[in-house]
Amino acid sequence: MRKGLTETDAAAAIGDLDQADLPAKTIAALRLTDQLTVQHPSIDDAAFALLREELSEGEILELSAVVVIGSGWQRMIEAFGIRPDHWSETTPMPWQGHTEAGS
Repeated sequence: MRKGLTETDAAAAIGDLDQADLPAKTIAALRLTDQLTVQHPSIDDAAFALLREELSEGEILELSAVVVIGSGWQRMIEAFGIRPDHWSETTPMPWQGHTEAGS
């Protein structure tokens, strides 16, 4: 999304995608991101077919690669407790106190 999202678009992106006033291609990309960032990601044939309605196989591959690199990076940061340089030692880590269902 080279042009970025407006505040309204960003709010729609984190809400109910079935009700979001976003382009169909953007919704497909957000759905793929959601599917790839859960505890145990899985894309079945039906989900892939829905993605293919809006995205080419190349776009799915490219977006998937970017998402899993970012997601993996975040998981590593959490696993090692890496604190951004500008945070103090007393700044709480955003993920502390949060648990994912099924973990």
